[in-house]
Amino acid sequence: MLNIKEFSIIIVISIILALTISLIESLELFLYALLTIFLVILVNIFAKKIISFYLESEIEIKLWELKRYGFRTHDYLKKPFPAGAFFPIIITALTFGYVYWMACLVFETKPKVYRTAKRWGLYSFSEMTERHIGAIASAGIFANLIFGVIGYLIGFPEFARLNLYYAFFNMIPIGNLDGNKIFFGNIVLWSFLAILVLIGLGYALLLV
Repeated sequence: MLNIKEFSIIIVISIILALTISLIESLELFLYALLTIFLVILVNIFAKKIISFYLESEIEIKLWELKRYGFRTHDYLKKPFPAGAFFPIIITALTFGYVYWMACLVFETKPKVYRTAKRWGLYSFSEMTERHIGAIASAGIFANLIFGVIGYLIGFPEFARLNLYYAFFNMIPIGNLDGNKIFFGNIVLWSFLAILVLIGLGYALLLV
């Protein structure tokens, strides 16, 4: 389900996040953080890939980039800034390691050729609406929340916390992040998910 480019981006981001989370205190801690982050990201992405398939579309995972710096129509950067790669490092440095930014990846959607309707009896469409894209993005957040609960139940609190942290940062409605897609696709759904994420995050912080 992942192409080589997508897999490479996920590996790079996993390494960056593992470095900012572990602060390279030890090789063991770094490797544990790397594996955990990698699994958290995969949970999010595979959930979105599955939902996109049932919505007769496919998504491509990309690094989050900032292209605008203002509100005027011509306020665009000459070259997109790779925010997904640099924000974790910048935020960790500014907060002296107390906060680590985890919203690094985005996705682009395109509809598939009409075939799923024949196989599953679903409707088909030629264009992806904001509601469809929001539904795909929300699947990743739901998956992280569910696996966050599972992590606590089976005794892996760090895996649970990182799922919740990942969901929290990706719910922020800015740029091309999942939160922005959900917000404009279905603000009621965004509000519902935001409440769930905040409750889960608050509970996780109490257990730290």
